[in-house]
Amino acid sequence: MSLDSDEQKLQLVKQRVRAFQDFPQTGITFRDITPLLKDAAAFKVAMDLMEAHVRKIYPQADVIAGLDARGFLFGPVLAQRLGIGFVLIRKKGKLPGPTECVSYDLEYGKAEVEIQTDAVEAGQKVLIIDDLLATGGTMWAACELMRKRGAEILECLVLIELKSLKGDRKST
Repeated sequence: MSLDSDEQKLQLVKQRVRAFQDFPQTGITFRDITPLLKDAAAFKVAMDLMEAHVRKIYPQADVIAGLDARGFLFGPVLAQRLGIGFVLIRKKGKLPGPTECVSYDLEYGKAEVEIQTDAVEAGQKVLIIDDLLATGGTMWAACELMRKRGAEILECLVLIELKSLKGDRKST
């Protein structure tokens, strides 16, 4: 299969994402990226698209911050390709040493994410990455962490955006 255009590449990536109805609970459609991850060619295409986007629009990026846990799958690969660092944004209690924490609301409760205090320096230009943007709560919290650390957020980059949930409005 020849992938000459970005649209053809996007279609390949989309074909490798499965939807599971009513998972993990009734009324939720879970987007499963494991078919993408197990298809080396499709995963490479996804990473090529992300890399081209960042190189074109944000060549000044200093670091990529990945969200726990699937941001850890895309972030380090992209960071390595760009020759920049990668830092972890984890669920509270998962990182050693001094951390900065932000609490946020979920549809069904509250959650917290944190970053090590020495992970990002004031003034650094940061790309935040995850696999999926739904309601935007976790991405909003990641942005708040970066703001607290004095970083400049260049973009929140995701593989999949559930536009109907309008999560992009919350994360900015």
